Amino acid sequence: MALTREDREKFLAEPLIAALAVDAGADGRAPLTVPIWYQYEPGGEIWIMTGRESRKARAIEAAGRFTLMVDRVEPTVRYVSVEGPVIGTAPATGQQLTEISARYLEPGKVEAYVDFAWKAHGDQLVIRMRPERWLSSDLGEA
Repeated sequence: MALTREDREKFLAEPLIAALAVDAGADGRAPLTVPIWYQYEPGGEIWIMTGRESRKARAIEAAGRFTLMVDRVEPTVRYVSVEGPVIGTAPATGQQLTEISARYLEPGKVEAYVDFAWKAHGDQLVIRMRPERWLSSDLGEA
């Protein structure tokens, strides 16, 4: 059964790992699909962070849009997929890295991870997407 708008937005706001999919533009290859952390609040925009020179960043820039899909299997099988246009990109800030890291990591691990990631991952880019098309379902206890 499809989720209501409120339920799908609430589900997407949970700290789940998303699968990002984007047309990579390569002849004969399927879309690029990779796991990624994301940030979302119901009714708002979605943002992701990736390396400025990463394959993801280049593919998203060329396509101008991407899809995120999140799912879970307990207590019921549920998923939400959202697609939309890129509405902005900007260099990532330390505050954004801290925010997204705190979404996924235990509080005692955030500071050390942020320090490591800021130094080791190179220049990062924040890419914002406006949710445009949604697919969702709760399949119950499959």
